[in-house]
Amino acid sequence: MNQQRDLLASRLPVSLITGFLGSGKTTLISQLVRHPDMNKVAVIINEVGEIGIDHDLVSMSNENISLLANGCICCSVRTDLQDTLRDLFAQRRSGLIPEFDRVMIETTGLADPAPVIQTLMSDTLIGAQFRLDGMISLIDAFHGLNLLKNESVANKQIAMADCVVITKTDLVALEQLDELQQAIVQLQPMSKILFSLNGNAQPNDLINLGLNSSRVNNNTLYFLGEDLNQLSSDGERYLGKKQALHDSSIATLSLRFETPFQWQAFSSAMELLSQLRGPDLLRVKGIVNVDGKPIVVQGVQHIFHPPVKLDRWPSDDHDTRLVFISRNIEVTAIKNLFSAVGAVVAH
Repeated sequence: MNQQRDLLASRLPVSLITGFLGSGKTTLISQLVRHPDMNKVAVIINEVGEIGIDHDLVSMSNENISLLANGCICCSVRTDLQDTLRDLFAQRRSGLIPEFDRVMIETTGLADPAPVIQTLMSDTLIGAQFRLDGMISLIDAFHGLNLLKNESVANKQIAMADCVVITKTDLVALEQLDELQQAIVQLQPMSKILFSLNGNAQPNDLINLGLNSSRVNNNTLYFLGEDLNQLSSDGERYLGKKQALHDSSIATLSLRFETPFQWQAFSSAMELLSQLRGPDLLRVKGIVNVDGKPIVVQGVQHIFHPPVKLDRWPSDDHDTRLVFISRNIEVTAIKNLFSAVGAVVAH
């Protein structure tokens, strides 16, 4: 992990929309592209076939890219995501398709979202033009509790999300809806939770979920999770783990450290953890005090985004704060690793 300033402002934001089969992804996207604030969006559909917005197509730019009535672009993944994004940007730059200022990617219902996020983080050519703005996971209110009990992919989709949208809320009683919401909170306590009926949602609720520039903004602390500013019940700076009700293999661990790190020591510890248990690190987020300066880190499994050096701290809280969403990892092992690194630095 090389410390560097990550200039994100000029990169096109990418929203990843995932969710299990029948959760309403296409319905949500169909409503979003009709919103007047979303008339310069490129929508990437993961499969050729019914996409739910065919009635809005007015012309074909080529066999892969369609122009929607409101000016949006829609295309299908025919090869792989890297080629699709590169082709889309090349056609935008050459003027073959209209300008777009945002990309929305819809995954298949059975897709593991990790490879898509890894692509956006690790492909240097894509990273020069695009940045991950956030992952939005949909879950069906009627089937949600059963899915979380029986489908590991559904658990992973929720655990990795920046925002969870509960759909089909008219099909369940308030008690069942509340139970599903509590299960989501225990599985992913840092995520925003929204409710949507028939795909209705406000674009502002689904965008700007991540860092959007190298400068401090109001999203920085939300990106890390509000719970990071709270102490555990015993008052310690270690916040402990939050275990999922339905998939006991997935846990959330939040850590605080008052002593600043040296970058090499912190980076070495993170690299060791990712090498040993990379596949089980579903998501990592953090703001690290490196010699008094704030550095934001984020990763998925063994792939880490280049760290972002903030111009200033987003608040008076200068503690290092790390959030790990992990699977089948003893959380005390993670705590002990970084505590040991911090102790070495302190001495």
